[in-house]
Amino acid sequence: MRQMLIFNVKPPMELQLLYEAEFFVKNRNVEEVLPLQEQEYIRSSMGKIWETDRLVIINITSALDVGGRVPLPIKGRKEGVYIKVGSAVPFPDCLKEETDPDKLCDENLDPTSCEDYFSPHFILDWCKIVLFDKSKPEQPDTDVIPGDGVLEGGEYEPPSSSLEGRDLYSDYAVTIAVPLAIAVLLFLLLAYIMYCRREGLERRDTKTSDIQLVHHHSIQGNTNEL
Repeated sequence: MRQMLIFNVKPPMELQLLYEAEFFVKNRNVEEVLPLQEQEYIRSSMGKIWETDRLVIINITSALDVGGRVPLPIKGRKEGVYIKVGSAVPFPDCLKEETDPDKLCDENLDPTSCEDYFSPHFILDWCKIVLFDKSKPEQPDTDVIPGDGVLEGGEYEPPSSSLEGRDLYSDYAVTIAVPLAIAVLLFLLLAYIMYCRREGLERRDTKTSDIQLVHHHSIQGNTNEL
């Protein structure tokens, strides 16, 4: 006799972490929360808030790895740690109130009741708490309207494969003629300055007095004798 057995395999509830919460602990370094005793304290404290023991620590990250500043070398200063926990149980009202935009980081409000479960062992920055609700489907930012995939403006017309001939003689003439004309003008200007603007020896001697000429010739004669 043959019998058919059907097995329905479902993932355990502990693995369906549809509700995740990330906290920032200000008075700890990352190596101080790695021991199992510290992690168990975090789970038990969070379990009192969440009212469940089905909690899993998903991630422990140093604040320096996410852009935090290096603390000053002062006693008691810590780098800070981000701790993310997850559960299959929805968020408690205490955590939902902390993420309320009207109450977030308001200095005039009294300390939250959630803080009593951590203080003074852990000091949490409730301004940096983040809740991730994965039970709700993600909504797209904008509604996508399906279309036929054809852009407006007509059909695409590629350029012709055969190129038309182009007369490059005028471009060549301009490229050669313009520098050549400038060179000729500069040559004429330099020739005018060198030959037409010189006064000459005779003109210079006529403008020079006889006393200066005698004095000059005497100096030149003495120099030649030496």
